[in-house]
Amino acid sequence: MQDPIVRRPNTSSRRSLLKNGMLAGGALVGVAGTAGLAAITASPANAAHEASDAAILNKALFYEHQAIWAYSFAAGKLSNTDVGKAVLALALRNQADHMQHRDTLSAAVRSLGGAPVMARSSYDVSSYIRAGEGNLDSDVNIAKLALALETDAAIAYGSEISKLKTPALITAGASIGAVESTHATAIRAAFKSLGVGIEYVPASFISADTRSQWVLKV
Repeated sequence: MQDPIVRRPNTSSRRSLLKNGMLAGGALVGVAGTAGLAAITASPANAAHEASDAAILNKALFYEHQAIWAYSFAAGKLSNTDVGKAVLALALRNQADHMQHRDTLSAAVRSLGGAPVMARSSYDVSSYIRAGEGNLDSDVNIAKLALALETDAAIAYGSEISKLKTPALITAGASIGAVESTHATAIRAAFKSLGVGIEYVPASFISADTRSQWVLKV
C-alpha cells in the first residue's frame, strides 16, 4: 500500500523531521529515567510478589534488548542521504531511551531477587517484514519497522504493567510505556515532516484494537 504523499519534501521539511522527532521522543525521558528509577527499584510491600513482578519486568526487559539491537542493526543499513541521516539521529535518540530503560529494569529485577534476562546476539523481526510493516531495504521502510516495534512496545507495557503487584513498579512501568508511545509519535512526526499525510497521534488510545492505525504499511 502506498503512502499518501501530499507534497514533495524539501530541505526545510528534512530539518523539521529531526527537530520534531527529537522534541516528541524526548518529552518524557526524565519521568522514566530519573523519578522512575527511584520508584522502580523501591522494595515491594509484599515479598510474595517479588518473583511474579520480576518475571513481568523481565518480559519488558526482553523487548528493550530487542529494540536496542534493532536500532543498531538497522543503523548500518541507512543511506548517507539527508533523510537517512535524519532517521539515524532519531533512531539513536530512541535507542538511548531504551538503554536507560534496560538499565532501570535490570536494576529492578535484581532488587526483586531475580536475574535480569540477557540480551541476545540477534532478534527475529521477519514477522514484521512478512506483514508489510517495515523492511530493511530503504530508509523509509526501516523507519516503518521501527514504528511497528515501538507501537508494540507501548502496547505490551500497557497490558503487562497492569499485572504487577507493587504500586511503585506500576507507576514507573507506566512512565516507561508512555515514553515508548512518544517514540511511535516521534517517528510518525518524522513521516509527516517529509510530506506523508498522516496524523502524529492517529487514535485516542494505543492498544491492540488501534494498532493498525498506528503502524504504516510498506
